[in-house]
Amino acid sequence: MRTRVTVTLAAVLLTSLTACDSSSDDKADPPSSSPTKVAETPTTTPRRADATDLERVADTYTNLYFGGGGKGAYVFLSKRCKAKADEAVYVATVDQAAKDYGPDHPAMNVHATVSGDMGRVSYKVKGLPKFDQERQPWTLEGGDWKYDAC
Repeated sequence: MRTRVTVTLAAVLLTSLTACDSSSDDKADPPSSSPTKVAETPTTTPRRADATDLERVADTYTNLYFGGGGKGAYVFLSKRCKAKADEAVYVATVDQAAKDYGPDHPAMNVHATVSGDMGRVSYKVKGLPKFDQERQPWTLEGGDWKYDAC
């Protein structure tokens, strides 16, 4: 029964295709020598962040942290870390770090590796070797890298 329906359906499709043929024209269109341009279908998949993106984000986070930008740095925390860190306490901690160490401690020699939605960043903090990081965990959330070392 299934075979008969498939054959019937194929016959109907072929008949409808030949009915749409433009054989009523006196001249047939010559074959085109130029390739047919196919319209590109837009994708809805967001672009995946890469190691360069992660390096840039980690550098920005470090600058905010030592520069006293607590509210800005808090934005870079993962959902998991935000659940563990009250924003007011975090901002106060960052403000204290800025008072204790000053703002001139950028990340140097930043190197990131990425595997799927997880990333690891290693870097040195200028003038503060005790804050140098080795394989600091980051996670990709909603297309943005988030600090996940909590």
